[in-house]
Amino acid sequence: MAILDILNYPDPRLHTVAKSVSVVDEVIHRLIDDMAETMYAAPGIGLAATQVNQHIQLILIDTSETKDHLQVFINPKIISKNGEQDYEEGCLSVPGVYESVTRAEKVKVEALDRTGKKFILHAEGLLSVCIQHEIDHLLGKVFVDYLSPLKRNRIRTKMIKQQRDR
Repeated sequence: MAILDILNYPDPRLHTVAKSVSVVDEVIHRLIDDMAETMYAAPGIGLAATQVNQHIQLILIDTSETKDHLQVFINPKIISKNGEQDYEEGCLSVPGVYESVTRAEKVKVEALDRTGKKFILHAEGLLSVCIQHEIDHLLGKVFVDYLSPLKRNRIRTKMIKQQRDR
């Protein structure tokens, strides 16, 4: 396993729309393992393949306190949403920035698991937020895209300055 480099906002590659996974094979399994190691080391609770410059529809989430309940979503699609909630979100691609975003309170998502088997999951609360946030990455969106242009520009400037100062 390996820790992968996470793209930082405003890297234009974060706005790439991911392609669906056609075959769940050893290459995908290796990427899942590397992404999991990367996510836990960061530390984070979700990671999309887009964030590690792999533009395929793959997301990992683990919202457990013990960090031992990894959920794999291949080709995830939200098939229904309801309610509304505001949640303060952060992102491994936008380190140190937390802002409130309005999302659906509950979602029903369809995806393939690590073995390529189709499943449907009903999620609410933090898991619902996480699923929506990570699927946005696959669609080329970063959570700061939901913010006002003024906030987004401030964050962009801050991130560029941080990268320059490294």
